[in-house]
Amino acid sequence: MNVNLISDTFTIPSKEMLNSMMEAKVGDDVFKEDPTLNKLEERVAKLFGKQAGLFFPSGTMSNQVAIKIHTQPGDQLICDHYSHIYHYEGGGVSFNSGVSCRLVEGSRGLLNKDQIEEVINPSDFYHSPPTTLVSLENTSNKGGGACYNLETLRSISLLCKKKNISIHLDGARIWNAMIATNTNAIDYGKLFDTISVCFSKGLGCPIGSMLLGSTETIKKAIRFRKVLGGGMRQVGYIAAAANYALDNNIIDLVKDHEKAIELGSVLKNLSYVDLVQPIDTNIIIFSLKAECNENDFIKILEKNNIRLIQLGKGKIRMVTHRDYTNEQHQYTMKILSNLKF
Repeated sequence: MNVNLISDTFTIPSKEMLNSMMEAKVGDDVFKEDPTLNKLEERVAKLFGKQAGLFFPSGTMSNQVAIKIHTQPGDQLICDHYSHIYHYEGGGVSFNSGVSCRLVEGSRGLLNKDQIEEVINPSDFYHSPPTTLVSLENTSNKGGGACYNLETLRSISLLCKKKNISIHLDGARIWNAMIATNTNAIDYGKLFDTISVCFSKGLGCPIGSMLLGSTETIKKAIRFRKVLGGGMRQVGYIAAAANYALDNNIIDLVKDHEKAIELGSVLKNLSYVDLVQPIDTNIIIFSLKAECNENDFIKILEKNNIRLIQLGKGKIRMVTHRDYTNEQHQYTMKILSNLKF
């Protein structure tokens, strides 16, 4: 038995999803003539209450285009110090947009209105870069799958409108957040100028993210996607996978969350585990006691065909997903419980 808990990006399409992909009607999306993708973009935009959507090969590209749209070189954006756009997008904020990040230390990757308001640069103070964008992440990857409550997001959104600052949501795992907080897509669409959503994590698609916003915003996004080489041709095959996932896979996220909580409960009772961070969704981050060697722990699990990932600074991550079966779950908990370490 092989168990991969490195990331929910390791999911592969089910047979049913593959069948949907093979039956898709396709065209050339660079000319906006792929009927399946056109319908998907309309569907997801309507779901979030936005005017338009644009499909991207990756969430990173979607986020980077959003930043480019909302800023000018020399501007500054505000984000949490755990943000994906800062840590895991190859320095694209500065490379693509010439923008600096004002990092704020929130709670598990989540910010509040007061923290943001405190670091907004005065618009008339030319010694500091103009603050033109706030970027939030929901759920927070590096924050262990933590998710915002709507009241916090509403207060931040109102602040941004008051200060005439754009607000973007990196919603790579927004589907997990909606399940965990019992919220709807439209709740988020009202609060953000742009939203990036991903299909290739919890929903099990092979590829793809989408940027949502106003009609004018998405017109700009098409231009920037082209510059970055993100235009694709018969992408309706991939869009069909996303359509299938939206119809069939969202509710399964409940099971991923339940398994994550069960794994966390096991870890908390192990003698060699020092700390397990709170678990809101499908990500578990924990650390070992000081006398335990983290590398040896990872190697022992690999010998038992269980793969995890090290985040650095003593943190280890596990991510549950739709391809992590009940059988694998029971096996993993047994190995962890019986491990002599």
